[in-house]
Amino acid sequence: MESTDKLKEKKGSSLKDKALEIFSKYSMVIILIVLLIAFQVMTEGIFWRPLNITNLVLQNSHILVLAAGMLLVVLLGHVDLSVGSVMAFVGAMAGLMMVNNNMSPWIAVPACLLLGAAIGAWQGFWVAYVGIPAFIVTLSGLLMFRGLTQVVLGGQSLAPFPTSFQKISTGYLPDIMGGEHIHFLSMIIGFIITAILIFNQWRARERRRKNEFEVESMTTFLLKAGFTAVVFLGVSYIFASYQGYPVILILLGVIVAVYGFLTNKTVAGRQIYATGGNKKAAELSGIKTKKITFLVFVNMSMMAALAGLILAARLNAATPQAGQSMELDAMAAVYFGGASTSGGIGTIMGAIVGGLVMGVLNNGMSILGVGVDWQQAIKGLILLLAVVLDIYNKKRKIS
Repeated sequence: MESTDKLKEKKGSSLKDKALEIFSKYSMVIILIVLLIAFQVMTEGIFWRPLNITNLVLQNSHILVLAAGMLLVVLLGHVDLSVGSVMAFVGAMAGLMMVNNNMSPWIAVPACLLLGAAIGAWQGFWVAYVGIPAFIVTLSGLLMFRGLTQVVLGGQSLAPFPTSFQKISTGYLPDIMGGEHIHFLSMIIGFIITAILIFNQWRARERRRKNEFEVESMTTFLLKAGFTAVVFLGVSYIFASYQGYPVILILLGVIVAVYGFLTNKTVAGRQIYATGGNKKAAELSGIKTKKITFLVFVNMSMMAALAGLILAARLNAATPQAGQSMELDAMAAVYFGGASTSGGIGTIMGAIVGGLVMGVLNNGMSILGVGVDWQQAIKGLILLLAVVLDIYNKKRKIS
């Protein structure tokens, strides 16, 4: 009898530990799903309408781009406070080129991205090679480039941009299949993406099994594959019910794939994690930490430039107020997604999910009529809880 009680207690404890492990690993995904369901109920079905989901992506695309770049900065244990001002400055320069001087977007867009890289090189030099804290350097950049934006625009907005440039943020994939009520091309893309993702999951499982590592049961694998299919085919159907996949969503998909490959499959990605985890140990192992830091800041400002172009295209104007507080949104998205404040921990999918959580909160609360002041307060509280959860998970793993 006593042994039976002990067995039950042990089984209950193992189930609890398993549940805690799953929650700690997929906490933000679980929170995102809960928010999606909650807002669908609270808005009486408005939230999941194809038009609203499309607007959700369009309105938050620049934040997701910033979050991808900010992830690498946070992995090194740094922050970049200048990204909002860099967005505004690059948008202003794009307006100067395309609106005032009628320059082709095919020339202006690469020029703006190169300008972003030059800004990143300027800031990265002071951080990596001179040793000035990133907080100070990028705070200086925040003030400097916000001021330069005012100088370039003279306090006025520049508009409108060429139609071809606007399509970066507001365009949709054409439907070559000619669907009347459904965008067939988007559905086909959805099936292809789903098949690729499930195949990659199966291949990763088989690789682990052949190397005699522990793998999930076939039932668990099938459940995960089914969840992947439901999510991606469901999302594809929502977009296909409106105007199809937005162009910006395809661009985001490419960015996620590139950053996922960089952080998981390349030597440079492993060096970034090593540098953020323990800089001195990384240097002793031969990693050029200064070069890594420099290149990460170049990348961040290029992504800020791209985000500035996306925002300018969506607004169809270059404005002096563009990008305000975007640095906070980008950092919040990365921390929401499970990145560690001390560096060395974080994933691109986590950053994207964190950005989506913020976007869902903004969109859902706006539909419900919640004021901007309360929205800021709620997001601030959730950011604090995300950091607390990160600290709790660390202590739990140590114990």
